[in-house]
Amino acid sequence: MNGTAIDHVKLRIPEDGVGDALAFYRDALGFGIDGMDLYESGEKPFFSVRLAPGAVIHLQPEGSTTATDGYDHVAVRVDETIDGLERELDDAGVDVDRRLDPLGATGVAPAVYVTDPFGYRLELKAERE
Repeated sequence: MNGTAIDHVKLRIPEDGVGDALAFYRDALGFGIDGMDLYESGEKPFFSVRLAPGAVIHLQPEGSTTATDGYDHVAVRVDETIDGLERELDDAGVDVDRRLDPLGATGVAPAVYVTDPFGYRLELKAERE
């Protein structure tokens, strides 16, 4: 078996957290939202944050859920310099929890960590310097 990329991650969010999710993932981070029409019509129990053409985060509103103890983070490669990424986050009012140069699937690259409204941590890893 030879894996090539992360296809998706599914996170449960509070039932009343849809607005917060859209404000963070769509409005602040600038990611696209897929499947909102199917979610709103009741045909699908979740909607998706489009991270890249082949990668999404499924968000499923459900009860009063919070981030679990076993979860650490989702790493997302972004086509930005680290300085540009930090400026975009600052302009959007998103606090950077920390900045590191972690080892990932494509090697060591600068990254920032942010936390979504539900306590889930995201690593945003710069693709270029």
